[in-house]
Amino acid sequence: MSFARVAVPVPLGQAFSYIVPEQLAEDVREGSRVLVSFGRRKILGVVIRLEDATDVPADKLKPLLAVVDPQPVLPPELLAFLVELARYYLAPVGEVMRLALPALERTATERLDQAGLLDGMDVQAVGKLVQVVRALPATGERTTPKLRSKQASQILAELIELGDWVSVSDLARQHKSARAAVKRLAELGLVELEKHQRALDPFFAEATRDVAPTLTEAQNEAVRAVLPTLQSHGFAGFLLHGVTGSGKTEVYLRLVQRCLELGRGAIVLVPEIALTPQLVGRFRSRVGDAIAVLHSGLSDLERQAMWKRLRSGELKVAVGARSALFAPVPDLSLIVVDEEHDGSFKQEEGVRYNARDMALLRAHRAGAVCVLGSATPSLNSIHAVNEGRMSHLVLPDRAHASAALPQVEIVDLRRMGPGPSGDKLISLPLHRALERTLEAKEQTILFLNRRGFAPSLTCASCGQVADCPNCSVALTYHRARGERLVCHYCDYTAQAPARCPRCGAPGMVDEGAGTERIEALLKESFPEARVARLDRDVAAGLKSERILDAVRRGEVDILVGTQMVTKGHDLPSVTLVGVLNADAALSMPDFRAAERTFQLLVQVAGRAGRGDAPGTVLIQTRQPDHPAIKSALTHDVNAFVERELLDREELGYPPFSHVALVRVDAAFEGAAHEAARQVAELGRRMAGENFDLEVRGPAPSPLARLRNRYRFQIMLRATERKALRPALLAIVRGRWDRRVRVSVDVDPMSML
Repeated sequence: MSFARVAVPVPLGQAFSYIVPEQLAEDVREGSRVLVSFGRRKILGVVIRLEDATDVPADKLKPLLAVVDPQPVLPPELLAFLVELARYYLAPVGEVMRLALPALERTATERLDQAGLLDGMDVQAVGKLVQVVRALPATGERTTPKLRSKQASQILAELIELGDWVSVSDLARQHKSARAAVKRLAELGLVELEKHQRALDPFFAEATRDVAPTLTEAQNEAVRAVLPTLQSHGFAGFLLHGVTGSGKTEVYLRLVQRCLELGRGAIVLVPEIALTPQLVGRFRSRVGDAIAVLHSGLSDLERQAMWKRLRSGELKVAVGARSALFAPVPDLSLIVVDEEHDGSFKQEEGVRYNARDMALLRAHRAGAVCVLGSATPSLNSIHAVNEGRMSHLVLPDRAHASAALPQVEIVDLRRMGPGPSGDKLISLPLHRALERTLEAKEQTILFLNRRGFAPSLTCASCGQVADCPNCSVALTYHRARGERLVCHYCDYTAQAPARCPRCGAPGMVDEGAGTERIEALLKESFPEARVARLDRDVAAGLKSERILDAVRRGEVDILVGTQMVTKGHDLPSVTLVGVLNADAALSMPDFRAAERTFQLLVQVAGRAGRGDAPGTVLIQTRQPDHPAIKSALTHDVNAFVERELLDREELGYPPFSHVALVRVDAAFEGAAHEAARQVAELGRRMAGENFDLEVRGPAPSPLARLRNRYRFQIMLRATERKALRPALLAIVRGRWDRRVRVSVDVDPMSML
């Protein structure tokens, strides 16, 4: 008797043992998706290990009900990586498996349904089944009966010559009575009929082939440094630190091309799906269509089709956002993480993994090279280089011969008043710079990391702020689609009141400015200018490509937007970049606030001057002497990193320590607070046995109430990662009040 350890999608940190029935023994392998009974229901799980013995008596175990897919859905390398990821983040292993699983094919559900195994199950499947036919091979004894229908004889001859499955609907387009003829041939035992899933049409139009540019000396050195390890199929981590516009993508392209020449696979990760079309276009123009695109903008059917072509080896390169890390790429030899500093690589819900960190882990397990690229590397990556855990590759200059780094100037908002628009965020120097740029028929990007018309609506009489009823935040005032108030955390929406709901006074006043207000101001101040806005309200996900394409075609003069405009977009005609409020990110209650501000400023400044014309950047701030802003003024990454690392080391924050955040939330504040106290007490008991472990809290989260739940948090910190694990395991396995949710975030990126 053999047994299978199966990971099922339930919030429990363990796999479960099942008996492998004799009739399924040949089909059950590690990585197989299987149907099992769990409690009173049937669910789909993944076999993570086969065993000859188990600690549980066999009479208490249930058998596997069915193997779902004809081959294991998870190859051994990917399966082992997912198990390790679950262990690292203390996440339920079944939930982790779901990150990599494709949607069920319609053929699989049809087969299970015919066997009566799906009774009472609500199973989602993708694809449309079509009837297909093929000629049965003739045996020595069999003679083909004489067919009365000339058409049936013709169809049979075609099927014998083809020797493969053919869609009946395709035959019907060529032969008038094909369906009747095929039915008669099946009755005579000359052909067999089945239902197969229709293949998805190719995703891409024909790509224009591109000629590879001559590499700069620095690019050449970077490629040469990586190739020996890549070709030997070994593991190594590289930090590619290149200034904005230095040609990091060209280095990635050369490495991916070499992978394909060796017949191996690669994964390229970008922080936002908005960057995917631009990057995919570059890759396809150079390496053709052997690329799978994976991101949240795909339908289940499209994602499943991409997964299938990767799993079969038809495609060898996966490009996409963080979920592309789980692509079943064959013979994986290279993982690239572009803009590795970006917080978007961290999943903040469900399994809280960081795709950048896990890219290094998967590369290590697969014997692959991992290249992390950025103009503003994270302090964690710089520290890894300093400790010798990664190699440092530098691209110090822009790749375009005539493109220099832009000139950066500070506008001190304490001393400088507003321009003709009357709004302090469009200062006089910025207004004049906009005028000059428009006169020269060049383009401008204005960055403000706050969407909506105004951050809040306040009563002028009593000072009441319009708050979200579900969260401890002010509602953002939006005007573009009607006068409404929106919570950017829980999506609560209400009509903007004409009178104060508390005192009844008329005339609620909008405070501050968001991208929507700046857009309106610009249209009013520069009526001849073509102004566009890029934020989640107008262009979430892939819709942003439409606006960016308009900018590239020269149909936009001024683009105003949130963080979406700071990413790695290549817009050669942009010569002016304005940062409207550099202080907003500095005020966040997070030890990474300065690092994030510096990265944002350098990244958005890097959009200027990428073509032949020189670029100018104006940074508006009330803290011109802040180290993050002073370093951004001179593009001095090294100076900022050196100072920030000293501060972090003195305070004992990452990368000089390892941190986990335990979040406790409940609908009742008292229940959440009591559970948080108990969690902290348990952590301190564990710390009593381990002097390296420090426990802080409980304390209300900076966002004390979110989606109608009260939130508390406890921070655990240790200089060695292994010191955290026993305490975190005890917390994860603890029995807490059922009204309370307790979640663990290892290596948190957000302290909110």
